[in-house]
Amino acid sequence: MTATLQLRVVEARELNPLIRMLRLKADDGSALPGYAAGAHIRVQVALPDGTQDWRHYSLINFATARNATNAPAEYRIAVRKEADGRGGSRFMHEQLKEGDLLTIEAPKNDFPLHTGPGGTVLVAGGIGVTPLASMAARRRAEDAPVRMHYAGRSQELMAFLPELRALLGEDLRVHADAEAGGPLDIDALLDDCPAGDRLYVCGPKVMLDAVLARTQARGWEHDRVHFELFTTSVAEEGDQAFEVELAQSGQRFTVPADQSILDCLIEHGCDPMFDCKRGECGVCTTAVLEGEIDHRDYVLSAREKAEGNVMQICISRAKGPRLVLDI
Repeated sequence: MTATLQLRVVEARELNPLIRMLRLKADDGSALPGYAAGAHIRVQVALPDGTQDWRHYSLINFATARNATNAPAEYRIAVRKEADGRGGSRFMHEQLKEGDLLTIEAPKNDFPLHTGPGGTVLVAGGIGVTPLASMAARRRAEDAPVRMHYAGRSQELMAFLPELRALLGEDLRVHADAEAGGPLDIDALLDDCPAGDRLYVCGPKVMLDAVLARTQARGWEHDRVHFELFTTSVAEEGDQAFEVELAQSGQRFTVPADQSILDCLIEHGCDPMFDCKRGECGVCTTAVLEGEIDHRDYVLSAREKAEGNVMQICISRAKGPRLVLDI
């Protein structure tokens, strides 16, 4: 079982109507476990139905000292309120207050910065700016070339603009849909990227899908584009319920249109392995014995998806009425 920490909320501040910033410290003032840019912590939250769950929040750092995050005195996170979510963000916004204790897991990094030549291009959408802010600070600490494209619906709803302007200066490009009259121009952004640049993208699914489609169309190598999706799986139009059979036990469950296979299995007392719940990490990869898969992940290759032998049960679904899983 992963070790946990009990940290005190020493500041809880609304940055705008959607985003709340939290600073967390140990009661005894001791240094916290270190982390590298791109890392997140898991925070235990209370849901409206009385159950507890975990949510991932990226750690934010603007300091440019090389050792700034080696043994930090505090963690800083930001939470976007999701009115249509399951209730974790509402807990963090509406119930949590300064002085409260939070249970967290030590930092983990599924979205690391890579070393090597070339510039770093950070593409942030909304609250997806949080891990990229730490990456920008790290690159500044290394005196390495970095620039950020930060997109949002309006500047009033974009967190940390003053800090990012102070950190990056002219290397920050801000795009507000309300001012520009449309979304960020991905092709123009890519036109401005020399061959050696690496892209780090974090934001909503529509942005990530657009960036991946355009870089693939240009023939970019896979390892030039790194990403994190800042959302959990959501129901798509046309989603329907289907049956899942577990071949090893013979158990059968109906997966509702608005629930993932993973959450359905957990609800029925199963204990599948998983981590991100966003189709990025590959931990929940499961063999499929029968049925056609509706792949929605960012892990499997085109060949693996075409073969139809494995799936990510946290996000992918069935195209037909039934799947048989080798679990």
